[in-house]
Amino acid sequence: MMAFGLIALIAGAASALMFASIVSGALISLVLFYLAPLPLMVAAIGWGPLCASLGGIAAAIGLGALFGLPYCIAFAVTVALPAWWLGHLVLLSRQVGPVTPDAATEPVAGPELEWYPVGRILLWIAGFAALTTIAALLTLGTDADTIIGTLRRGLMRILRATDPQASGEADQFVDALVRIAPAAATIVAMMTLTLNLWLSARVTATSGRLRRPWPDLMTAELPPMTLVALCIALAFCFTGGLLAIVAQITTAALMMGYALTGFAVLHTLTLALKSRTFWLGSTYAVVVVFGWPVIAMVILGLADAVFGFRERFLRSRQPPPLPTP
Repeated sequence: MMAFGLIALIAGAASALMFASIVSGALISLVLFYLAPLPLMVAAIGWGPLCASLGGIAAAIGLGALFGLPYCIAFAVTVALPAWWLGHLVLLSRQVGPVTPDAATEPVAGPELEWYPVGRILLWIAGFAALTTIAALLTLGTDADTIIGTLRRGLMRILRATDPQASGEADQFVDALVRIAPAAATIVAMMTLTLNLWLSARVTATSGRLRRPWPDLMTAELPPMTLVALCIALAFCFTGGLLAIVAQITTAALMMGYALTGFAVLHTLTLALKSRTFWLGSTYAVVVVFGWPVIAMVILGLADAVFGFRERFLRSRQPPPLPTP
C-alpha cells in the first residue's frame, strides 16, 4: 500500500511540474505542458485508475496552494480527469463467454473478455479535446464577441512584439487566425491526448504492467452515430455566436477522430503492397510536414464509415469456401 501511494504521488508530482512549467515561458515548457497527462496515464494503466485519481487530486491541491484556484481547476479538467478516465477505459472489459473447462480432466478455463473498443476511446478523446478547448475559451469571456476580441488583442500583442511595423495586412492575418484558433486548439488537444495515451500504453506494455492484450489498431472505427453528430455539428457551424464556436470545436474534434480512423483504413488497404512501409512512411511524413494533407485522411475515414472499405477489402482477401461434397 505504501508503494501504491508513493507511485500515485510521484505521478501526480511529475504531471503537476510539467503542467506548471508553462509559467517559465521557455519553448521546452510547451512540450512538457502537452505531455503533462502522461505520468498520470501511466499510473492509471499500470497501477489502476485509483492510483491516477489519488495522484491527480494531490497534484491539483498542490497547484492550487502554490498558484491559486484557477490553476487547480485547469489541471483537474485538462490533465487529471482525462488521464483518469481514459486509463479506466483502457482497462475496461466484460465477459463474453461462459467459464467452462476445456476437458473433463483439465482445470476451468478463464473467461473470454471483450475489451473496450479503441474507436469508442477515440470518441472519448474527442470529447475531452472539445471540453478542454471550450473551457479555455470560456475563461476569455461568456459570449462570442468577447472571446473573439480577447483572442484578437492577444494575437496582435504577440505580432507587434515581434514586428512593431505591422501593417493593415497583419490585421487581416490576425482576423483569419482568430477565426481558426478554436478549431486549431481542438486539433492540438486531440492529437496530444491521443499521443499521451499511446505512449502510456507503450510504456506499460514494455514494463510488463499492461493488463490487456495490445489492440489491433487497424480495426479502430468510430460508433455509427458519430457521423450523425458530425452532421449536426456542421449545421450549427453556420448559425453564429457562441453556439457556432462550440459547433466548430466539436466538428474539429470529430473530424480528427475520423482522420485517425482514416490512418487505420490506410494501414488495412496497404496490406497487399510490397512497398507498404515506404508508402505509409511517406504518408506520415507528408502529413507531419505540411499538415493540410490530413484532410485526405478525414475523407478516407468518412468514406470507410459510409461504404465499409476495410470490411470489403478483408472479405476479398479471405480464401473462398471449400466446395461441399
